[in-house]
Amino acid sequence: AGFSFGAWIGMQLLMRRPEITGFISVSPPANMYDFSFLAPCPSSGLIINGTNDRIAPPSDTEILVDKLHEQKGITITHTQLEGAGHFYEEPFMDPMIENVTAYVKRRLTENTR
Repeated sequence: AGFSFGAWIGMQLLMRRPEITGFISVSPPANMYDFSFLAPCPSSGLIINGTNDRIAPPSDTEILVDKLHEQKGITITHTQLEGAGHFYEEPFMDPMIENVTAYVKRRLTENTR
């Protein structure tokens, strides 16, 4: 799991650790860093971003998500929080945390990559 630059670092680690079976990337800066190393991405995961993110524009995140959706054998869940910026200022922090929590709870009951 990672936020912003940490999302990029987390995805780099995912590629080096085959035992990792999922990821959470919050506000991945797809406009600033090359995520092409994710082809192929070995695990399913959650990508969450805000529609008012001025640092990592939603259009760039959508391109990343679309590329990941093309891959077979994994499921990419993409959630956009309407009105949220890059740092999930109030009132957006709680909904972001709730989305992540719900995703983790769901994944803990699954047996998939």
